[in-house]
Amino acid sequence: MAKKILMCGNEALAEAAIRSGCRFYAGYPITPQNEIPAYMSKRMPEAGGVFIQSESELAAINMVFGSSLTGMRAMTSSSSPGISLKQEGISYLAACELPAVIVNIMRGGPGLGNIGPSQSDYFQAVKGGGHGDYRLIVIAPASCQEMADLAILSFDLADKYRMPVMILGDGILGQMMEPVEFKAETKSEIKKDWILDGCKGRKPRVIKSLILKEAELEEFNLKLQAKYDRIKSEEQRCEVLYGDDSELMLVAYGTPSRICRSVVEKLRKKGKKIGMIRPITLWPFPEKEFKKLAKNVKLFLAVEMSCGQMIEDVRLAIDCAKPVHFYGRTGGEIPSEDGIIKAIENING
Repeated sequence: MAKKILMCGNEALAEAAIRSGCRFYAGYPITPQNEIPAYMSKRMPEAGGVFIQSESELAAINMVFGSSLTGMRAMTSSSSPGISLKQEGISYLAACELPAVIVNIMRGGPGLGNIGPSQSDYFQAVKGGGHGDYRLIVIAPASCQEMADLAILSFDLADKYRMPVMILGDGILGQMMEPVEFKAETKSEIKKDWILDGCKGRKPRVIKSLILKEAELEEFNLKLQAKYDRIKSEEQRCEVLYGDDSELMLVAYGTPSRICRSVVEKLRKKGKKIGMIRPITLWPFPEKEFKKLAKNVKLFLAVEMSCGQMIEDVRLAIDCAKPVHFYGRTGGEIPSEDGIIKAIENING
């Protein structure tokens, strides 16, 4: 049995990325994700990889673009305002069907905001923050162990579907420390027959996003949408607590899901029929499980560290068949057990 190591979430993610074959990292400092580039600066040379502290967020995402073109597993990380600056490059990655992992350890906003934890970048991540009809696979860990495990999954999905994957964490998950167990190093078994590595002895390959003819660009967009439809069908992930008999379901991801879990267990001991569904993939959103739950659940309560963003996908997932209520904190504030319980009481009362 592998031993567990006490690590903060940011470092656990960085170590898992290296163990999953990431050999290129470019980033720019911003709190609360700075442990990732700090850790990478030390470990990347040891692993035979490349670490670059770029001159800007724009430079970092474009360096990842270039590295991915050569077939290397590449990653960048930032926090909220920095991710906004990367949006054009993320759109180019999606358009060129290049795999990459982008980490957003969210902080309070809008604007520069503060360095407190937040989930107010949900819309940006799951609806496509840049230009054009594209999607990202968006994965939301809820523990330091998942920061590691889902980092490995993110690289595998990026290679499988040839697209960028975003890990959406928050300031608490990045900074908190928990025991983490790492799996053995893994290597991608997906053959990358599209990479640009010199064309001696073969026909040249071209990767570009500039398609000037309208009909050709439409055909390409429809091809992307077919890929996204496949992902929606095959890659929905979530965790459900007490789905069989619950009348009220809490909906939360990331840090709030940890607090909701405690609320569920506390109220269950008092005989309340309450459960929780935790989306692990924010895109594709776990619609199948929501539709299944909506047959018997009387109402849902979305708990977020925002003014209410995921709640819209909850309503869409259940076709507005049942009431969906909201409780949230913003500006770096964190939902409390008492606050969630009071919100439940207000609904029932």
